[in-house]
Amino acid sequence: MNGITYHRKGDYLIPDLLPPEAPRIGVWGLRRREYLRKHHDGIYTGMLLTGKLNAHLEEIDCSANEMFELLVKQYAACEGVTEQLKVENQTEWVRRMNSIRERVEETIYMELIYD
Repeated sequence: MNGITYHRKGDYLIPDLLPPEAPRIGVWGLRRREYLRKHHDGIYTGMLLTGKLNAHLEEIDCSANEMFELLVKQYAACEGVTEQLKVENQTEWVRRMNSIRERVEETIYMELIYD
């Protein structure tokens, strides 16, 4: 009648319910959730109550990961940070890559997490 199946346990009919699938939220999604919870509690609560929060966090996490990979590659190519530099001067390569990653993270915070 309503699409729910049941199984009998003694004298009771127990609905065959499955828990919802666990959200696939990574570090960027968690950072966005924390930001919303601390600074936009009304939006956070509204999304949580309507069941839209996990989908939003998954989307932010996916977008942020794609943006991170793309920007790191672009910055590295633009600034001449190559595998050849890694072979010749590993310390310089690490210094430059750390600088690039920090700038990319800041961009992601400003564009996706705090927006």
